[in-house]
Amino acid sequence: MIQTIPLPHLAIAFIPALIAIVIMFAWSQDYKSALHGVIRMLIQLLTIGYFLTYIFESKNAWIIVLVLSVMITASSWIALRMVSENRWQLFQYSFISILIGGGATLLLVTQGVLEIEPWYEPKYMIPLAGMIFSNAMNGVSLAAERFYSEIERGLEYIEARSVAFQASLIPIVNSLFAVGLVSLPGMMTGQILSGVSPLIAVRYQIMVMSMIFGASTIAIVCFLLLIKRIKLTQS
Repeated sequence: MIQTIPLPHLAIAFIPALIAIVIMFAWSQDYKSALHGVIRMLIQLLTIGYFLTYIFESKNAWIIVLVLSVMITASSWIALRMVSENRWQLFQYSFISILIGGGATLLLVTQGVLEIEPWYEPKYMIPLAGMIFSNAMNGVSLAAERFYSEIERGLEYIEARSVAFQASLIPIVNSLFAVGLVSLPGMMTGQILSGVSPLIAVRYQIMVMSMIFGASTIAIVCFLLLIKRIKLTQS
């Protein structure tokens, strides 16, 4: 049984975050953005906690489809946060890339691996979609930022694509090396804390690592291939 965290104890968890923001302020970094991110995280998670309670009880397929659509749309836009030019056109490419990479992976995992019934079972579909889409989003975000940085340095499309692809995969590849040695990721930790056998938790974590690596890579590749259209138009 997972221990319930009292709100006063939960407040203690913000101490490291506040220290980080103070350091950013002292070093003349963009501390306002970090502070805004922490506040937004708090509001969003509290809101989604109540929202998910309603979703899990509703068992409505159309609500799940709507939620997934919102997740893909939001992740596609957030992925381009560091890009200023051609953002609306890039949003289309980001959306298509995350939909293909994330959507196909989500379908494979929920229907092929877990065989959930009904197909839209919220307690599986929503958390797995969140992990898949968020990692695909991060991959696309890193690829977009690095691609434009290399283009500004004067590299041609193929060279810039290669550098962006390699750089965008660093976080997920590092996590593949570190899992089990340095880190016990969220799903595995949560299952162990809830009393699930570590051997069963490991199987789920293997599934999760495989799906986020595959979804991220596919989304990145799709985005870097689609982005060539903008480059060709400009040249």
